Amino acid sequence: MEHYSPETMCVQAGYRPENGQPRVMPIYQSTTYKYDSADTLGQLFDLKADGHMYSRISNPSLAFVEEKIAALEGGVGAMLTSSGQAANLFAVLNVTSAGQNIVSCAAIYGGTVNLFAVTLKRMGIEVRFATQEMTDGEIEALIDENTRLVFGETIANPALDVFDIQRFADIAHRHGLPLVVDNTFATPILCRPFEFGADIVTHSTTKYMDGHACVVGGVVVDSGKFDWAASGKYPELTTPDESYHGVVYTQSFGPAAYIAKARVQLMRDLGSTMQPMAAFLLNLGLETLALRIRRHSDNALQAALFLEKHPQVAWVNYPGLESSPQRELAKKYLPLGCSGVVSFGVKGGRDAAMKFLDSLKLAAIVVHVADARTSALHPASTTHRQLTDSQLEACGVKPEMVRMSIGIENIEDILADLDQALKCAEGETHAH
Repeated sequence: MEHYSPETMCVQAGYRPENGQPRVMPIYQSTTYKYDSADTLGQLFDLKADGHMYSRISNPSLAFVEEKIAALEGGVGAMLTSSGQAANLFAVLNVTSAGQNIVSCAAIYGGTVNLFAVTLKRMGIEVRFATQEMTDGEIEALIDENTRLVFGETIANPALDVFDIQRFADIAHRHGLPLVVDNTFATPILCRPFEFGADIVTHSTTKYMDGHACVVGGVVVDSGKFDWAASGKYPELTTPDESYHGVVYTQSFGPAAYIAKARVQLMRDLGSTMQPMAAFLLNLGLETLALRIRRHSDNALQAALFLEKHPQVAWVNYPGLESSPQRELAKKYLPLGCSGVVSFGVKGGRDAAMKFLDSLKLAAIVVHVADARTSALHPASTTHRQLTDSQLEACGVKPEMVRMSIGIENIEDILADLDQALKCAEGETHAH
């Protein structure tokens, strides 16, 4: 379906019913699959035949959604996971082992910072954090013979920094490394990182792809463009895998070597599998993604403009604002909109920010972003609570910061709620 637009692929890619088949993608709620021949099953285990053998590794419902997401991103294959965290973990572990390291942009989701700085460290994988303010030379100084990939996030959560994909792709490729981009906030409707040189894309499908806060999930997408053999750094892909009959992934799967290994080795062993019902719900969300993300972006821009003029607001961070230091990068990578997340500071600091949150009526206080309903959170005391002050600073999280996820409700109702809650917070500011 490569000749169709992303808007059409949201609806039509993946499951395509044939004559007399169900119009809606079925839920294949089965752990296993029956075959009439032992040889056929053997061929499946040898990776010489297409089909499903066990739902920890693959399932028809998941396969339809994986095909849709791969088409949306312009990749050769995708693998759904049980969460966005699992997707990022798999993306790293697929080509990185103990004693090696990765370079990551520091402005990424706080949960990913914990995954990288704490859990990967315990696994023997070092993560070296870079900032976009560093020169190319300073970033390249973090790379050595044991570096295996470079990582960034299209729109950082919650700092909303826009990742300079092309710049970091060029840096990575100069050293024979792939660039992995978490494209959760942008979605392939607003940005397709492969078009700017990225090699692997991940998503927390829990966010805009689902769009209704129904189901947790993640996905890893392979562009098929990175030459693992030419790089010379990835024996796990270019030499026999003794845990899988000596298969050489680059020989057996060509451009899809990376995603094939992720499935038959990592998913086989770690089992962070998405369930068929979750894939069904995710597919429903994907069908309206193109409509929703534009409405989210339009509403968020209007909310950011309103907040920018409000006397009770200290600062506003939204890449779509002309005043944003991220504006030029946003024009390049996000010309259709900058998603629905807005960060801003309430005058009066932490106490005023908390009062603002407590005073909201339409918007809900939830540990989530990117669903149809407007919501709000105080990152420093919730999602980023485990980070040190220096880590909070690196992530762009301040005590007065509120992260708003602007929904698809009528914008006038959203603005009225923001206004009345800010007026309540004003009293808290004067009290101090």
